[in-house]
Amino acid sequence: MYRIGIDVGGTNTDAIILDENRQLIHSVKSPTSLDIKTGIETALRNLLKEANIDKSKITHAMLGTTQCTNAIVERKKLAKVGVIRLGYPATASVLPYTSWPKDMVERLSGNYALVHGGYEYDGQLLSELDEGEIKTLLEEWLEKVESIAIVGVFSSIKNDQELRVRDLIHEVYGEEFPVSCSSLIGSVGLIERENATILNAALCKVIETTTEGFVHALEEEGISNVEVYLCQNDGTLMSIEYAKQFPILTIACGPTNSIRGASYLAQIKNTMVLDVGGTTSDIGVLQDGFPRESSVAVEVGDIRTNFRMPDIISVGLGGGSIVRVDNGRITVGPESVGYKIGQEALVFGGNTLTTTDIAVRLGLADVGDKSLVAHIDEEFAKGVQLKISTLIEQAIDKMKTSSEDVQLVLVGGGSIIIPNSIPGVSNIIKAENGDVANAIGASIAQISGQYEQIYIYSREPREESLKDAQAKAVKQAVLAGALSDTIELVEVEETPLAYHPENATRLRVKVVGRME
Repeated sequence: MYRIGIDVGGTNTDAIILDENRQLIHSVKSPTSLDIKTGIETALRNLLKEANIDKSKITHAMLGTTQCTNAIVERKKLAKVGVIRLGYPATASVLPYTSWPKDMVERLSGNYALVHGGYEYDGQLLSELDEGEIKTLLEEWLEKVESIAIVGVFSSIKNDQELRVRDLIHEVYGEEFPVSCSSLIGSVGLIERENATILNAALCKVIETTTEGFVHALEEEGISNVEVYLCQNDGTLMSIEYAKQFPILTIACGPTNSIRGASYLAQIKNTMVLDVGGTTSDIGVLQDGFPRESSVAVEVGDIRTNFRMPDIISVGLGGGSIVRVDNGRITVGPESVGYKIGQEALVFGGNTLTTTDIAVRLGLADVGDKSLVAHIDEEFAKGVQLKISTLIEQAIDKMKTSSEDVQLVLVGGGSIIIPNSIPGVSNIIKAENGDVANAIGASIAQISGQYEQIYIYSREPREESLKDAQAKAVKQAVLAGALSDTIELVEVEETPLAYHPENATRLRVKVVGRME
């Protein structure tokens, strides 16, 4: 039995095959194409050709992709979204799409409506839902929108109104019409939760194309009857159907795949991970084998959101980063030759000085033709390496929770450029097969379920609240493709709400289980 893992990076698309014992059978790297799909197909074709395995024994295929991120950043392939906010007239002072980039609003149609509904912060009714109002609105929007985002005031406490509006939309537009409910996506905070829900709704066409393209690529290579999963940004997997409901959860899955892969390769559950690609380096923290989650609002494509995101710092430094001297001052990146490193770097006969050339000159790496960089002054090369060390040191300091030195696991195809010692780092572990840690992370991941809600412990005791949240998290994990009898609780986070008079607590529960 075999598993295939594919991860699409900014420079390379990595593909790997693992056997039933999770041992690496073969790996390939292929330049990431502009349309991404071609790069995936090429990597898959080369992998199967070189590995020469029995395709009928492939049981699972996993994909970590940047397509949803790219769609938001590039404003391409996004659906026309209608936004229904349940909170009129209480929330009329701040309208949907406030502080959004103008071009993004135009791309999504800008259709929104404030309708009656919503709750107070303590769960009391703000106003009754007016179903006639919703039906009239849906008639107006017929043919104008391709997806709808529903956002209720304090739906994180009570979301029955959001779910009722979802039912009404499906009655009018059909069961297949894409609907995103904010209570299932974001956290506390109306505007950030609304923003995340709108983005999720906008990605419905992108994720459809991505999943269909991946399944088609597998079928073209004679791989059928396999379980297909997409990677989530918490280091776990989700089924295709679940991904279609929550495409926003694929954003930033690349770095988390690398962090999970690093944990597996180094057999370490608590450490810091540095993943060096061709263009950027990502730094994250492993906690009990999973990436640390960000506790602050995150901007995606210049839009402020509060949905679940990994705590990652990206630095414009990679194996293809261009080295320059400007008025005697050395600069490294953020510009990069990217996937063209094989043609443009000096060691490969090109004309651009890159960090890889410096690594070869100093004997840190043995790639290309080292005689082509022999002319580089050694002191200059050491100066570039010092600059690289300083960039990484500063980024690591931002991720630390104390002043103590940290252990660092080093992965990624560009990791050859990293010095053997960095200030603030006690020891550096270079994981074997670390150059494909991202694809390995994609293929060994479990399936998670997460649930977050505000509970009022004075009305519903803590133990009952925990049981309720865990049951709902388990339901999410099963929907995502986990086997119910393998699911276990891995994380509980309780945040008391100081302004609430009745001991209200934001409770977040996470569970993981094995795939079917």
